[in-house]
Amino acid sequence: MRIAVIGGGAAGFFAAISAKTHHPKAEVVLFEKSNKLLSKVRVSGGGRCNVTNAQPSLKQLADGYPRGDKLMKQLLQRFSNTDTIKWFESRGVPVYAQADTRVFPTSDNSQSIVDVLMDEAAKLGVTIMLNSPISRIENARDIWLYFGSEGTAKKAFDKVIVACGGSPKLDGLNWLSSLGHIIEPPVPSLFTFNIPHSDLAPYMGLSVPAAIVTVEGTKLKAEGAMLITHWGLSGPAVLKLSSFGARLLAEKKYDFTVLVNWVGEQNHQRVWDTLQSSVTSNPNKQVQNLRPFELSERLWLRFLVKAEIALDKRWGDLGAKHFNRLTSLLTNERFAVKGKTTFKEEFVTCGGVSLSSIHKSTLESIHVHGLYFAGEILDIDGITGGYNFQAAWTTGFLAGQLG
Repeated sequence: MRIAVIGGGAAGFFAAISAKTHHPKAEVVLFEKSNKLLSKVRVSGGGRCNVTNAQPSLKQLADGYPRGDKLMKQLLQRFSNTDTIKWFESRGVPVYAQADTRVFPTSDNSQSIVDVLMDEAAKLGVTIMLNSPISRIENARDIWLYFGSEGTAKKAFDKVIVACGGSPKLDGLNWLSSLGHIIEPPVPSLFTFNIPHSDLAPYMGLSVPAAIVTVEGTKLKAEGAMLITHWGLSGPAVLKLSSFGARLLAEKKYDFTVLVNWVGEQNHQRVWDTLQSSVTSNPNKQVQNLRPFELSERLWLRFLVKAEIALDKRWGDLGAKHFNRLTSLLTNERFAVKGKTTFKEEFVTCGGVSLSSIHKSTLESIHVHGLYFAGEILDIDGITGGYNFQAAWTTGFLAGQLG
Protein backbone atom coordinates (compact mmCIF):
# COMPACT_ATOMS: atom_id res chain seq x y z
CA MET A 1 0.00 0.00 0.00
CA ARG A 2 1.23 3.49 -0.88
CA ILE A 3 0.36 6.20 1.64
CA ALA A 4 1.02 9.94 1.25
CA VAL A 5 0.92 12.46 4.09
CA ILE A 6 0.72 16.13 3.13
CA GLY A 7 2.32 18.42 5.71
CA GLY A 8 5.46 18.28 7.82
CA GLY A 9 4.01 19.69 11.03
CA ALA A 10 2.82 18.02 14.22
CA ALA A 11 -0.29 16.41 12.70
CA GLY A 12 1.57 15.33 9.57
CA PHE A 13 4.41 13.66 11.44
CA PHE A 14 2.07 11.93 13.86
CA ALA A 15 -0.13 10.75 10.98
CA ALA A 16 2.88 9.40 9.08
CA ILE A 17 4.21 7.63 12.18
CA SER A 18 0.78 6.21 12.93
CA ALA A 19 0.27 5.06 9.33
CA LYS A 20 3.63 3.27 9.28
CA THR A 21 3.02 1.77 12.74
CA HIS A 22 -0.41 0.43 11.82
CA HIS A 23 0.64 -0.59 8.30
CA PRO A 24 4.33 -1.53 8.59
CA LYS A 25 4.56 -2.97 5.07
CA ALA A 26 3.19 0.19 3.44
CA GLU A 27 5.27 2.83 1.73
CA VAL A 28 4.70 6.12 3.57
CA VAL A 29 5.82 9.39 1.97
CA LEU A 30 5.53 12.73 3.78
CA PHE A 31 5.38 15.85 1.55
CA GLU A 32 6.40 19.23 2.99
CA LYS A 33 6.04 22.38 0.89
CA SER A 34 8.99 24.19 2.52
CA ASN A 35 12.47 23.14 3.54
CA LYS A 36 11.57 23.18 7.25
CA LEU A 37 9.87 20.53 9.36
CA LEU A 38 7.85 20.88 12.60
CA SER A 39 8.11 24.68 12.57
CA LYS A 40 5.29 25.32 15.05
CA VAL A 41 6.57 22.63 17.37
CA ARG A 42 9.90 24.45 17.55
CA VAL A 43 8.43 27.83 18.55
CA SER A 44 5.52 26.69 20.72
CA GLY A 45 5.57 27.81 24.32
CA GLY A 46 8.46 30.17 23.76
CA GLY A 47 10.61 27.33 22.46
CA ARG A 48 9.59 24.93 25.22
CA CYS A 49 6.74 23.22 23.28
CA ASN A 50 3.40 23.04 25.07
CA VAL A 51 2.83 19.37 24.19
CA THR A 52 -0.69 18.97 25.55
CA ASN A 53 -2.93 19.94 28.45
CA ALA A 54 -3.40 17.90 31.61
CA GLN A 55 -7.10 18.54 32.11
CA PRO A 56 -8.31 15.71 34.36
CA SER A 57 -11.41 14.79 32.35
CA LEU A 58 -12.02 14.41 28.62
CA LYS A 59 -15.06 16.68 28.89
CA GLN A 60 -12.94 19.48 30.37
CA LEU A 61 -10.37 18.92 27.65
CA ALA A 62 -13.01 18.92 24.88
CA ASP A 63 -14.47 22.16 26.28
CA GLY A 64 -11.24 23.87 25.18
CA TYR A 65 -12.24 23.57 21.51
CA PRO A 66 -14.55 26.41 20.37
CA ARG A 67 -14.97 24.52 17.10
CA GLY A 68 -15.03 20.72 17.00
CA ASP A 69 -15.64 20.12 20.71
CA LYS A 70 -18.24 17.37 20.16
CA LEU A 71 -16.06 15.47 17.71
CA MET A 72 -12.96 15.94 19.85
CA LYS A 73 -14.79 14.51 22.86
CA GLN A 74 -15.40 11.34 20.84
CA LEU A 75 -11.92 11.16 19.36
CA LEU A 76 -10.17 11.81 22.68
CA GLN A 77 -11.67 8.61 24.02
CA ARG A 78 -9.50 6.79 21.48
CA PHE A 79 -6.32 8.87 21.83
CA SER A 80 -6.30 11.22 24.82
CA ASN A 81 -3.92 13.62 26.50
CA THR A 82 -2.88 10.72 28.74
CA ASP A 83 -2.08 8.67 25.64
CA THR A 84 0.01 11.55 24.29
CA ILE A 85 2.02 11.75 27.51
CA LYS A 86 2.57 7.97 27.51
CA TRP A 87 3.64 8.05 23.85
CA PHE A 88 6.37 10.62 24.40
CA GLU A 89 7.53 9.29 27.76
CA SER A 90 7.80 5.73 26.41
CA ARG A 91 10.23 7.10 23.84
CA GLY A 92 12.48 8.81 26.34
CA VAL A 93 10.88 12.27 26.58
CA PRO A 94 9.55 12.82 30.13
CA VAL A 95 7.05 15.64 30.60
CA TYR A 96 5.59 17.63 33.46
CA ALA A 97 2.38 19.58 34.05
CA GLN A 98 2.38 23.14 35.36
CA ALA A 99 -0.16 24.43 37.87
CA ASP A 100 -2.16 25.86 34.94
CA THR A 101 -2.35 22.29 33.45
CA ARG A 102 -0.08 23.06 30.49
CA VAL A 103 2.29 20.18 29.77
CA PHE A 104 5.94 20.62 28.68
CA PRO A 105 8.90 18.31 28.17
CA THR A 106 11.05 18.12 31.30
CA SER A 107 13.91 19.50 29.22
CA ASP A 108 11.88 22.71 28.64
CA ASN A 109 13.23 22.52 25.12
CA SER A 110 11.06 21.92 22.05
CA GLN A 111 14.01 20.20 20.38
CA SER A 112 13.25 17.18 22.57
CA ILE A 113 9.86 16.82 20.86
CA VAL A 114 11.26 17.53 17.41
CA ASP A 115 14.00 14.94 17.85
CA VAL A 116 11.72 12.14 18.98
CA LEU A 117 9.29 12.72 16.10
CA MET A 118 12.11 12.84 13.55
CA ASP A 119 13.80 9.78 15.05
CA GLU A 120 10.58 7.76 15.14
CA ALA A 121 9.77 8.61 11.52
CA ALA A 122 13.29 7.65 10.44
CA LYS A 123 13.25 4.43 12.45
CA LEU A 124 9.97 3.37 10.86
CA GLY A 125 11.18 4.22 7.36
CA VAL A 126 8.98 7.21 6.50
CA THR A 127 10.23 8.96 3.36
CA ILE A 128 10.33 12.75 3.66
CA MET A 129 10.19 15.02 0.62
CA LEU A 130 11.01 18.68 1.26
CA ASN A 131 10.21 21.61 -1.05
CA SER A 132 7.31 19.59 -2.45
CA PRO A 133 4.08 21.60 -2.29
CA ILE A 134 0.96 19.77 -3.44
CA SER A 135 -0.78 21.77 -6.13
CA ARG A 136 -3.58 19.36 -7.02
CA ILE A 137 -5.22 16.10 -6.06
CA GLU A 138 -6.77 14.03 -8.83
CA ASN A 139 -9.31 11.42 -7.82
CA ALA A 140 -9.10 8.45 -10.17
CA ARG A 141 -8.75 4.74 -9.40
CA ASP A 142 -5.72 5.82 -7.40
CA ILE A 143 -5.30 9.24 -5.79
CA TRP A 144 -2.81 11.26 -7.83
CA LEU A 145 -0.80 14.00 -6.18
CA TYR A 146 0.74 16.76 -8.27
CA PHE A 147 3.70 18.30 -6.50
CA GLY A 148 6.98 20.13 -6.86
CA SER A 149 7.75 23.77 -7.56
CA GLU A 150 6.11 23.58 -11.00
CA GLY A 151 3.33 21.20 -9.95
CA THR A 152 4.17 18.90 -12.85
CA ALA A 153 5.56 15.93 -10.93
CA LYS A 154 2.92 13.39 -10.02
CA LYS A 155 2.62 10.15 -8.12
CA ALA A 156 -0.24 7.75 -7.39
CA PHE A 157 -1.20 6.64 -3.88
CA ASP A 158 -3.74 4.29 -2.39
CA LYS A 159 -4.31 6.52 0.66
CA VAL A 160 -3.63 10.19 1.29
CA ILE A 161 -3.72 12.05 4.61
CA VAL A 162 -4.02 15.84 4.35
CA ALA A 163 -2.36 17.44 7.38
CA CYS A 164 -0.98 20.66 5.94
CA GLY A 165 -2.33 23.03 8.61
CA GLY A 166 -4.75 25.90 8.26
CA SER A 167 -4.86 28.38 5.43
CA PRO A 168 -5.22 32.10 6.21
CA LYS A 169 -7.15 32.62 2.96
CA LEU A 170 -10.14 30.83 1.49
CA ASP A 171 -8.58 30.43 -1.95
CA GLY A 172 -5.76 28.48 -0.32
CA LEU A 173 -8.28 25.67 0.12
CA ASN A 174 -9.63 25.63 -3.44
CA TRP A 175 -7.74 22.41 -4.20
CA LEU A 176 -9.88 20.68 -1.55
CA SER A 177 -13.19 22.39 -2.31
CA SER A 178 -12.77 21.35 -5.96
CA LEU A 179 -13.08 17.76 -4.78
CA GLY A 180 -16.48 18.48 -3.25
CA HIS A 181 -15.49 19.33 0.33
CA ILE A 182 -17.37 22.07 2.14
CA ILE A 183 -14.93 24.70 3.41
CA GLU A 184 -15.65 26.84 6.45
CA PRO A 185 -14.08 30.25 5.66
CA PRO A 186 -10.85 30.70 7.64
CA VAL A 187 -10.45 33.57 10.07
CA PRO A 188 -7.72 34.15 12.67
CA SER A 189 -7.98 32.71 16.17
CA LEU A 190 -5.70 33.18 19.18
CA PHE A 191 -4.85 36.85 18.84
CA THR A 192 -4.25 39.74 21.19
CA PHE A 193 -6.16 43.03 21.34
CA ASN A 194 -4.74 46.29 20.02
CA ILE A 195 -5.85 49.23 22.18
CA PRO A 196 -4.14 52.28 20.66
CA HIS A 197 -5.81 55.04 22.66
CA SER A 198 -5.45 54.17 26.32
CA ASP A 199 -3.17 54.81 29.28
CA LEU A 200 -1.96 51.18 29.40
CA ALA A 201 1.33 51.52 27.48
CA PRO A 202 3.40 52.67 30.51
CA TYR A 203 2.35 49.49 32.31
CA MET A 204 3.47 47.01 29.65
CA GLY A 205 4.80 43.78 31.09
CA LEU A 206 2.52 43.91 34.13
CA SER A 207 0.04 41.08 34.61
CA VAL A 208 -2.96 40.29 36.78
CA PRO A 209 -3.51 36.72 38.00
CA ALA A 210 -7.28 36.55 37.54
CA ALA A 211 -9.17 38.83 35.18
CA ILE A 212 -12.57 38.60 33.48
CA VAL A 213 -12.75 40.02 29.96
CA THR A 214 -16.07 40.57 28.19
CA VAL A 215 -16.91 41.82 24.71
CA GLU A 216 -19.48 44.56 25.24
CA GLY A 217 -22.91 43.79 23.81
CA THR A 218 -22.25 40.05 23.47
CA LYS A 219 -22.21 36.92 25.63
CA LEU A 220 -18.49 36.46 25.00
CA LYS A 221 -16.61 36.24 28.28
CA ALA A 222 -13.35 34.65 29.39
CA GLU A 223 -11.47 34.37 32.67
CA GLY A 224 -7.80 33.92 33.48
CA ALA A 225 -4.49 35.70 33.75
CA MET A 226 -4.07 38.84 31.65
CA LEU A 227 -0.98 40.68 30.44
CA ILE A 228 -0.56 44.33 29.51
CA THR A 229 1.54 44.80 26.37
CA HIS A 230 2.84 47.88 24.59
CA TRP A 231 0.00 47.51 22.08
CA GLY A 232 -2.86 46.53 24.41
CA LEU A 233 -3.93 43.34 26.16
CA SER A 234 -2.80 39.72 25.94
CA GLY A 235 -2.54 36.67 28.19
CA PRO A 236 -4.71 33.55 28.57
CA ALA A 237 -7.99 35.40 29.22
CA VAL A 238 -7.67 37.52 26.08
CA LEU A 239 -6.47 34.63 23.91
CA LYS A 240 -9.35 32.43 25.10
CA LEU A 241 -11.82 35.22 24.35
CA SER A 242 -10.36 35.70 20.86
CA SER A 243 -10.64 31.98 20.20
CA PHE A 244 -14.27 31.63 21.20
CA GLY A 245 -15.14 34.92 19.52
CA ALA A 246 -13.07 34.38 16.36
CA ARG A 247 -15.94 34.62 13.86
CA LEU A 248 -17.90 37.34 15.62
CA LEU A 249 -14.83 39.53 16.11
CA ALA A 250 -13.89 39.05 12.46
CA GLU A 251 -17.39 40.22 11.49
CA LYS A 252 -16.81 43.30 13.66
CA LYS A 253 -13.55 43.85 11.76
CA TYR A 254 -11.75 43.82 15.09
CA ASP A 255 -13.39 47.08 16.13
CA PHE A 256 -15.20 46.54 19.43
CA THR A 257 -15.22 47.38 23.14
CA VAL A 258 -13.99 45.10 25.91
CA LEU A 259 -14.94 45.36 29.55
CA VAL A 260 -12.15 44.35 31.93
CA ASN A 261 -12.70 43.08 35.45
CA TRP A 262 -9.19 43.36 36.90
CA VAL A 263 -9.86 41.44 40.12
CA GLY A 264 -11.71 38.38 38.81
CA GLU A 265 -14.71 38.89 41.07
CA GLN A 266 -18.04 39.16 39.23
CA ASN A 267 -20.01 40.20 42.32
CA HIS A 268 -19.51 43.95 42.56
CA GLN A 269 -20.83 44.03 46.12
CA ARG A 270 -18.04 41.71 47.23
CA VAL A 271 -15.48 44.04 45.65
CA TRP A 272 -17.08 46.96 47.49
CA ASP A 273 -17.04 44.96 50.75
CA THR A 274 -13.36 44.08 50.27
CA LEU A 275 -12.53 47.75 49.86
CA GLN A 276 -14.61 48.59 52.93
CA SER A 277 -12.74 45.99 54.98
CA SER A 278 -9.59 48.07 54.52
CA VAL A 279 -11.35 50.94 56.30
CA THR A 280 -12.26 48.68 59.22
CA SER A 281 -8.86 47.03 59.56
CA ASN A 282 -6.53 49.90 58.60
CA PRO A 283 -8.39 53.24 58.79
CA ASN A 284 -5.24 55.28 59.30
CA LYS A 285 -3.18 53.65 56.56
CA GLN A 286 -2.61 55.59 53.35
CA VAL A 287 -4.45 54.12 50.34
CA GLN A 288 -1.21 53.93 48.35
CA ASN A 289 0.36 51.64 50.96
CA LEU A 290 -2.40 49.05 51.27
CA ARG A 291 -3.60 47.05 48.28
CA PRO A 292 -6.69 44.92 49.03
CA PHE A 293 -6.35 42.92 45.78
CA GLU A 294 -3.58 40.96 44.08
CA LEU A 295 -2.50 43.88 41.92
CA SER A 296 0.99 45.27 41.41
CA GLU A 297 1.80 48.51 43.15
CA ARG A 298 1.99 50.42 39.86
CA LEU A 299 -1.42 49.18 38.75
CA TRP A 300 -2.97 49.97 42.12
CA LEU A 301 -1.63 53.53 41.95
CA ARG A 302 -3.08 53.81 38.44
CA PHE A 303 -6.56 52.99 39.75
CA LEU A 304 -6.25 55.47 42.59
CA VAL A 305 -5.23 58.25 40.20
CA LYS A 306 -8.07 57.40 37.76
CA ALA A 307 -10.53 57.37 40.67
CA GLU A 308 -9.25 60.83 41.65
CA ILE A 309 -8.10 59.66 45.08
CA ALA A 310 -5.06 61.38 46.58
CA LEU A 311 -2.34 58.78 47.13
CA ASP A 312 -1.68 59.95 50.69
CA LYS A 313 -5.35 59.88 51.66
CA ARG A 314 -6.18 57.57 54.57
CA TRP A 315 -8.57 54.66 54.08
CA GLY A 316 -10.77 55.98 56.89
CA ASP A 317 -11.26 59.25 55.01
CA LEU A 318 -12.69 57.69 51.84
CA GLY A 319 -16.35 58.28 51.07
CA ALA A 320 -18.99 56.44 49.05
CA LYS A 321 -18.04 58.41 45.92
CA HIS A 322 -14.48 57.08 46.10
CA PHE A 323 -15.63 53.50 46.63
CA ASN A 324 -18.03 53.73 43.70
CA ARG A 325 -15.29 54.96 41.37
CA LEU A 326 -12.80 52.32 42.51
CA THR A 327 -15.32 49.48 42.29
CA SER A 328 -16.35 50.54 38.79
CA LEU A 329 -12.75 50.77 37.58
CA LEU A 330 -11.74 47.45 39.11
CA THR A 331 -14.73 45.51 37.80
CA ASN A 332 -15.86 47.20 34.60
CA GLU A 333 -13.21 49.29 32.85
CA ARG A 334 -13.92 49.90 29.17
CA PHE A 335 -11.34 49.78 26.37
CA ALA A 336 -11.83 50.39 22.65
CA VAL A 337 -10.15 47.63 20.64
CA LYS A 338 -8.93 48.65 17.19
CA GLY A 339 -7.34 45.66 15.53
CA LYS A 340 -5.47 42.52 16.57
CA THR A 341 -1.98 41.11 16.78
CA THR A 342 -1.04 37.49 16.14
CA PHE A 343 0.03 35.70 19.31
CA LYS A 344 3.78 35.20 18.80
CA GLU A 345 4.41 32.77 15.94
CA GLU A 346 1.56 30.46 16.95
CA PHE A 347 -0.84 31.40 14.17
CA VAL A 348 -4.08 29.43 14.40
CA THR A 349 -7.08 29.59 12.09
CA CYS A 350 -10.72 29.00 12.78
CA GLY A 351 -12.22 27.26 9.74
CA GLY A 352 -11.07 24.70 7.18
CA VAL A 353 -12.60 21.48 5.91
CA SER A 354 -16.10 21.22 7.36
CA LEU A 355 -16.71 18.32 9.71
CA SER A 356 -19.78 17.58 7.59
CA SER A 357 -17.40 16.55 4.81
CA ILE A 358 -15.77 13.73 6.76
CA HIS A 359 -16.70 10.43 8.36
CA LYS A 360 -16.45 11.26 12.06
CA SER A 361 -15.08 7.90 13.19
CA THR A 362 -12.28 7.60 10.63
CA LEU A 363 -11.67 11.21 9.47
CA GLU A 364 -12.00 9.97 5.89
CA SER A 365 -13.50 12.24 3.26
CA ILE A 366 -17.10 11.47 2.30
CA HIS A 367 -16.26 12.67 -1.23
CA VAL A 368 -12.98 10.88 -1.99
CA HIS A 369 -12.43 7.32 -0.85
CA GLY A 370 -8.99 6.92 0.69
CA LEU A 371 -8.51 10.63 1.47
CA TYR A 372 -8.18 11.51 5.18
CA PHE A 373 -7.68 14.69 7.18
CA ALA A 374 -5.77 15.53 10.36
CA GLY A 375 -4.87 18.64 12.31
CA GLU A 376 -5.72 22.25 11.69
CA ILE A 377 -6.86 21.71 8.10
CA LEU A 378 -10.08 20.52 9.75
CA ASP A 379 -12.54 22.99 11.25
CA ILE A 380 -11.21 22.16 14.72
CA ASP A 381 -9.24 24.61 16.80
CA GLY A 382 -8.54 25.06 20.48
CA ILE A 383 -7.67 27.70 23.01
CA THR A 384 -4.07 28.29 24.02
CA GLY A 385 -2.51 25.82 26.43
CA GLY A 386 -1.65 22.73 24.40
CA TYR A 387 -5.13 22.10 23.00
CA ASN A 388 -4.16 22.56 19.36
CA PHE A 389 -1.22 20.18 19.63
CA GLN A 390 -3.47 17.62 21.31
CA ALA A 391 -5.89 17.91 18.38
CA ALA A 392 -2.93 17.31 16.06
CA TRP A 393 -1.77 14.21 17.95
CA THR A 394 -5.30 12.78 18.25
CA THR A 395 -6.44 13.35 14.68
CA GLY A 396 -3.03 12.40 13.27
CA PHE A 397 -2.96 9.13 15.19
CA LEU A 398 -6.53 8.19 14.21
CA ALA A 399 -6.24 9.27 10.57
CA GLY A 400 -3.07 7.18 10.35
CA GLN A 401 -5.03 4.07 11.24
CA LEU A 402 -6.76 4.46 7.83
CA GLY A 403 -9.88 2.85 9.24
